[in-house]
Amino acid sequence: MSGATRWSDQSPGTEAGGPAPMCGLEWPIQQSPLARGQTMTNWKLGLLIGAVALNVALSPAQAGDEVVFAGFGGQYQSNVRKALFDPAGSALGVGVSEESHSGLASVRVQVQSGQPGWDIVQLGEADCARGQDEGLFEPLDYSLIDVDGIAPEAHGPSFIGSNYVSVVLAWNKETYGDHPPRDWKDFWNPQAFPGRRAMHIYPQESFEIALLADGVPKDELYPIDVERALASLEKIKPSIDVFWQSGAQAAQLLKDGEVDMMVIWGSRVASVLADGAPVDFTYQDGLLGFGCFAIPKGAKNVDAARKMIGKMVSPEIQANIPEYLDYYGPINSRAFEVKAFSEGALAKANSSPQNRARQLAIQPQWWAENIAAVQERYRALIAQ
Repeated sequence: MSGATRWSDQSPGTEAGGPAPMCGLEWPIQQSPLARGQTMTNWKLGLLIGAVALNVALSPAQAGDEVVFAGFGGQYQSNVRKALFDPAGSALGVGVSEESHSGLASVRVQVQSGQPGWDIVQLGEADCARGQDEGLFEPLDYSLIDVDGIAPEAHGPSFIGSNYVSVVLAWNKETYGDHPPRDWKDFWNPQAFPGRRAMHIYPQESFEIALLADGVPKDELYPIDVERALASLEKIKPSIDVFWQSGAQAAQLLKDGEVDMMVIWGSRVASVLADGAPVDFTYQDGLLGFGCFAIPKGAKNVDAARKMIGKMVSPEIQANIPEYLDYYGPINSRAFEVKAFSEGALAKANSSPQNRARQLAIQPQWWAENIAAVQERYRALIAQ
């Protein structure tokens, strides 16, 4: 594959599969009020005591609490359910049913309707920051959330991170043998590392990578120097064969050997490695983004949603992530303190202490404030 830059025929956005609904806990308990001075028969008293006992058993959540969760769908959402929703819901006595969404725009439509059908949504970090700025979310209850162990950029008044995802450099081992690329400067050096390349069509992540390749220190990356980033991207653009638009497409390019090195989400490398493809990747100078939870403004079950979110970001529940979500990682660093992990699990988890230190955290607020202006300039550069 050489010559003109190739565009994907897939639309950008989420990669939703058919969400698997979960049965919620529904307990139709009704307690009859006592009339003042009225004598109650023993069997009625027994029924009342039994009903009260059942309500207490479901504490700390209200009996019959249920939330509707909308996420990205597919296997990813199934794994999020296993890692976070199932154990949190079980601990709180909260039922969870599931749907999928198509991004922040669909959340906006739900809120504007005045009757959103979702109680908790999972979005990307920039969409959470943007939705917060637009007033699309209910405020979280931080009396239910301990943010010790959660980075400042990973939570705001109305959103909080759910798990980390990394943007990494991956390559074909058969192409580079014992001399693979090790960082973004190598990716930007087609003379020393010839081969077909692929990048993301979205400017977030691409601009940070371009600046790191151009020598900007990690601690000086924000606020992003847009002109310098575009100049750096202009240098590498002739060597980019594909600008991918979905994680599935990126994984397929790598698996099929259509590119020799690429920018890719670390979680997407997991399936390629599992299929035995001759590929490898590095967390060195990777970018740590995150999924995040928010409650749409006007949701029906705000109280239950707040409790669920507080529980799902606790260290004990977050410690499930390495088991169910390969190459993702807990948003709460204390998850690595409450559970012992194998060396293999720590090597895979992108937010383990050893891997987090090698990466840079994306700043979602900068993107929330600048994405509209930057997006068009990046697309114009790609189209040249």
